[in-house]
Amino acid sequence: MQDLSVEEIRKYIGRDLGRSDWFVIDQARVDAFAEVTGDFQFVHVDPARAAQTPMGGTIAHGFLLLSLFPLLVERSDCPVLAGIRLGLNYGSDKVRFLSPVRVGKRVRGHFTLEQLFEKRPGQWQLTTGYTLEIEGEEKPALIASWTALYYL
Repeated sequence: MQDLSVEEIRKYIGRDLGRSDWFVIDQARVDAFAEVTGDFQFVHVDPARAAQTPMGGTIAHGFLLLSLFPLLVERSDCPVLAGIRLGLNYGSDKVRFLSPVRVGKRVRGHFTLEQLFEKRPGQWQLTTGYTLEIEGEEKPALIASWTALYYL
């Protein structure tokens, strides 16, 4: 990742920021997410029963896929704001789960810069478009518009 000034990052508004490396969704991660969240729906954690569904096997939780955002940004070639002292999640304006991700598949994040402005002196609001691609599939797993606050 390359640290860029606010002026340099602004040039990316409406443009591609980058992509992450491919990341395997394995059953251990899905099971751990179920344990943490208490979401034990069988389609996520019971391979035998999930095999009997149209999914053909277990699939990742949608919120697990959404929560991969920071990990995948970290594993990407996306530039970041220089001089960040603190970054906080601010929220999402749009999240859509478009395709299930079967356990064993690889996913990667594709990021675009939607918006950047100074909310208060030294506090910047940055909105990133997040598309989670599934290797070998045309339709993405999810799309989201995610906003963070950065203190410089």
